[in-house]
Amino acid sequence: MDQPSQSPQREASLPIPRWEFIALCAALMALNALAIDIMLPGLQQIGAALGVENANHRQYVITAYIVAFGIAQLGFGPVSDRFGRRGPLLAGLAVYIVAALAAALATDFATLLACRFLQGLGAAATRVIAISVIRDSFGGRRMAEIMSLVFMVFMAVPVVAPGLGQIIMIFSTWHLIFAAMGVGALSITVWTFLRLPETLHPEFRRALTLKAVTGGFGIVLSDRAALCYTLAGMFTFGALFGFINSAQQVYVDIYGLGAWFPVIFAAVASLMAVSNFLNARLVGRFGMRRLSQGALIAFIAVSALWFVLSLAGPVPFSIFITLFTLDMLLFGLLGSNFNALAMEPLGHVAGTASSVLGFTQTFGGGVIGTVIGQMFDGTVMPLAAGFCGVSIVAFLMVVVAERGKLFQPHNPAV
Repeated sequence: MDQPSQSPQREASLPIPRWEFIALCAALMALNALAIDIMLPGLQQIGAALGVENANHRQYVITAYIVAFGIAQLGFGPVSDRFGRRGPLLAGLAVYIVAALAAALATDFATLLACRFLQGLGAAATRVIAISVIRDSFGGRRMAEIMSLVFMVFMAVPVVAPGLGQIIMIFSTWHLIFAAMGVGALSITVWTFLRLPETLHPEFRRALTLKAVTGGFGIVLSDRAALCYTLAGMFTFGALFGFINSAQQVYVDIYGLGAWFPVIFAAVASLMAVSNFLNARLVGRFGMRRLSQGALIAFIAVSALWFVLSLAGPVPFSIFITLFTLDMLLFGLLGSNFNALAMEPLGHVAGTASSVLGFTQTFGGGVIGTVIGQMFDGTVMPLAAGFCGVSIVAFLMVVVAERGKLFQPHNPAV
């Protein structure tokens, strides 16, 4: 028998201040961005030190993490629905720390990839459970607002992480990058242990049996709107992962930015954080559907223009960075709203729903991003084509979710 939808707690029932709740959830999710963005300036040195001859193969350091991160979320969701949020989260953080420190000691590329895979397995707990505790505590537009604020703080990591990685590379080697990940995760683990409350009410715990787990996944996958918004998020995140995979090659190899690469990367990430802040302010007035659907249409238009220009020849840096920045600003109106729309009807299976959402977006998006990244040919054309293609598919998913009726809130809460 399906359980009734879980009513979100009142904000006042949280035993920690709202700002700290948001900051802690953001810090947990930021560990994933840290695991990727801090190492981007070191990819060349990693490849040279470990004998990676094909420049595109350096991207596997990112891919190994993302693949494991996506797969493991399917397990952490049902586990957190059974045992609560705190225990599985702390276990995942411990795995993350050990794997990061082990990667710092890797002496060959295969060992490094194995450590990155293990690190991704542990990191999966942070993503699944951060989203779950938000859904446990909030619903509707309030949930979208909180998610936007979490994503805003989360985006501070891509602002500072590449610069931190660049500083480490100036004074040390790539090994210290992984050691920094482990130390950062350890500090957040202590904060989590001391301050994060258990947000899953006992009455909403689900049995960890094959029947209960498959039933939970069935509930999630049978909800048309939730599934389609999850898939829409997967395709848009695929574009983002595609850029992350090839960012160093685009900024350094094509445009010759060299040491300015972390600065430009951080500037774009800052604008994404601003976009998430604006979303948090606007979603209460316009609703998740109107904001995200309008942003997606604009995203398609900008990406199509970028793709057409790339077909005509080399795209000057000023034009590239303008169009790419516009897309990233629009992305800030997509990610948190798509997540909230997917999670909204599934509060009674929040952990399982978050795991499906996370797996689909990170594993599926990671695969899409890998395909886009591996198509790099010394121009921005493959990246532009990827952005344009995935955004069109995402739009089709939204149309299916809404039965063709766009810009129409289903109720005042969403």
